[in-house]
Amino acid sequence: MKSQKLLTSAGIGALMIGMSSAAMADNWRYAHEEYEGDVQDVFAVAFKDYIEANSDHTLQIYRFGELGESDDIMEQTQNGILQFVNQSPGFTGALIPEAQIFFIPYLMPTDMDQVLEFFDESKAINEMFPKLYAEQGLELLQMYPEGEMVVTADEPITSPEDFENKKIRTMTNPLLAETYSAFGATPTPLPWGEVYGGLQTGIIDGQENPIFWIESGGLYEVSPHLTFTSHGWFTTAMMANQDFFEDLSDEDKELVRAASEAAYDHTIEHIQGLAEESLEKIQAASDEVTVTRLDDEQIQAFKERAPQVEEEFIDMTGERGKELLEQFKADLEAVSNDAE
Repeated sequence: MKSQKLLTSAGIGALMIGMSSAAMADNWRYAHEEYEGDVQDVFAVAFKDYIEANSDHTLQIYRFGELGESDDIMEQTQNGILQFVNQSPGFTGALIPEAQIFFIPYLMPTDMDQVLEFFDESKAINEMFPKLYAEQGLELLQMYPEGEMVVTADEPITSPEDFENKKIRTMTNPLLAETYSAFGATPTPLPWGEVYGGLQTGIIDGQENPIFWIESGGLYEVSPHLTFTSHGWFTTAMMANQDFFEDLSDEDKELVRAASEAAYDHTIEHIQGLAEESLEKIQAASDEVTVTRLDDEQIQAFKERAPQVEEEFIDMTGERGKELLEQFKADLEAVSNDAE
């Protein structure tokens, strides 16, 4: 497993020193949740390259662990220590309950072309979500998919019954916990930095992530049985501190928006075929890995448990969540009709 850096007092000191000179130097700071070369990092680097190629500004990227866990970098962004952050709705759900909509199982299609069209065309994504993020002092610049969620466990999973007595790691997200409860497992919230060790020691029996993250984090080494359940996609969001963004000149606002668009286009191109490449790497690295792809009948057994998660989402989010879900479904239906 890759080594993980811890946020130290020296690191915070260096960050604050950087802040004191940043006003003159226009050195912006951007943190994300993943390792070097992972999807969020690909986005961040493309964003940085565009900013620096089209202005005198510079951008410093902080990767997983350098400034703490996901909750830490969000707090630093809200406090203005960071200008930009990339955080998945799995964590943002604590701030924005409606963001948990991505964890309603079997809501999203499995076909990548349909998923990408949804993100491009969705009114829920492009009109409703920015307002929700703005309420928390965040300027939502992009939402984008990273990959299909894959479950890893200590044995193959083919039915809800196989999840019984399984402790499955979840992000600190109530709706994701509800999903795995519905599937028959025992959801076990755990910080990302503790997942590898938790799988290795048996504190948890499994977890879910996109396949590239399973490969990058070496999770297959300690959780070798991979199951493609087709229940959802890992989605993330890139945003700015809203006060910072609003104080930018019109020219710099346009620069940031253009950079986020360029980074989005580059990242979407990057994820094409990434899952297949990552799975090949995993299978080449370990003879213990098994891969299970659920058939339609097996998927149906899980789908039948999804409505209770949808009901829980509405209970958690009220009328606003209900309206968002209705728009989500309308947007997805439009995508499905286009595909026919």
